Amino acid sequence: MIQIQQQLVNQSFSIVLFLMLQTLLFSGCTSTPAFEGAEERYEDIMITTQIHEAILDELSLRPFDINVRTTKGVVELSGTVNTRDDMDKALAIARNVKGIRFIKNDLRTVGTGDYN
Repeated sequence: MIQIQQQLVNQSFSIVLFLMLQTLLFSGCTSTPAFEGAEERYEDIMITTQIHEAILDELSLRPFDINVRTTKGVVELSGTVNTRDDMDKALAIARNVKGIRFIKNDLRTVGTGDYN
């Protein structure tokens, strides 16, 4: 009877040890891709939000639908504004936000098709 109990304890210990080792070995492999790039996406969202809020805070730019998109630190501004000065204000606002690697200007002025 004692021998049977000892065998059961040894088998249980072996199973638990095997499961713990599998968990340790494979847990890093399965969870890493899920979080890969999450910090970069978070930073892009923060940059986009800061620029968009700053544009809305500028009263002269409120009437315009200026789109802000950020991918890997590259900001793209698009939409239509009335004048070149409005375009320059939007670009200056974007330049003041930290973490930007590059700004792509796709803003246009009304009636000119001006992209720069």
